[in-house]
Amino acid sequence: MPPKGRPAQSVAQLKQAGNERFKSGQYGEAVLLYSQAIKLHEKSGKKNPEELSILYSNRAASYLKDGNCAECVKDCSVSLDLSPFGVKPLLRRAAAYEALERYRLAYVDYKTVLQVDCGIPAAHDGTNRMTKALSEQDGPCWREKLPPIPPVPLEVRERLAQSTTTIKAVPTPQQNGAADTACWESEVCGVPTGAEAVKRAQLLKEEGNTLVKKGEHRRAAEKYSESLNLNASEVTTYTNRALCYLSLKMYREAVRDCEEALRLDPSNIKALYRRAQARKELKEYKACAADINTLLKIEPQNTAAQKLQQELQRVKKGQ
Repeated sequence: MPPKGRPAQSVAQLKQAGNERFKSGQYGEAVLLYSQAIKLHEKSGKKNPEELSILYSNRAASYLKDGNCAECVKDCSVSLDLSPFGVKPLLRRAAAYEALERYRLAYVDYKTVLQVDCGIPAAHDGTNRMTKALSEQDGPCWREKLPPIPPVPLEVRERLAQSTTTIKAVPTPQQNGAADTACWESEVCGVPTGAEAVKRAQLLKEEGNTLVKKGEHRRAAEKYSESLNLNASEVTTYTNRALCYLSLKMYREAVRDCEEALRLDPSNIKALYRRAQARKELKEYKACAADINTLLKIEPQNTAAQKLQQELQRVKKGQ
């Protein structure tokens, strides 16, 4: 109830007051104001799920900054039920899951964000952190233990691309206490997005291709990494970087890139072949043989795969 003599505030006024408290670092007060706005909105009976989704997402941001990750997850989930595939609640929930050490769920949310907009650095950074954490936690087969990553329909991607700006960052669990208001709804960064990002990613990929031809595999891998930061759905960039990692004897990294390529294109010949090469070097002979067999079912006359199969048989005989 508002104090006597003060008119009742509207949902918009309560939201604005919550925004001001958030920006000034008064997260507990922001939570109370957003809660009042949510209650008033729901009581009004208005059918505006997007507005209500924003209120839950903003309250989730306040919970996250205040270290209440469990409540952040709950609010983000409600926000996403109201407006599916929202980038901000996905990123906030991913950061909360990460703080709670629920790394598989955090990975899924970060990867879902990249389906919506492949030019968001916070999602790339989070994916990289989760990849490292899950590799350490679950070993080489960590991807097999992941929950399914929900596909984002094309029409949803197009709609969100028109209305979503690239987020500068969401504070990681390590940064959450000291970070500025980076996860605030209006903050953006100057990295390219949409068609511009895809075009820039293609140019970086071509620069990497030129470096490969010169034998500069380390520099080429860096170019491919820059390209993937802008467009994480380009299969050939993963297989090209895997080739560089093979040349650099970075076999685990090569396997990871091939797995990502195969997630996007399960019958990709280069990904199967290069993963088989990497697994042979890692002495994972059974997995290597499985990759070769899969490849030869798709392309029975592939001479490179046949040669690798013969090499594998010689190695196994020599054991």
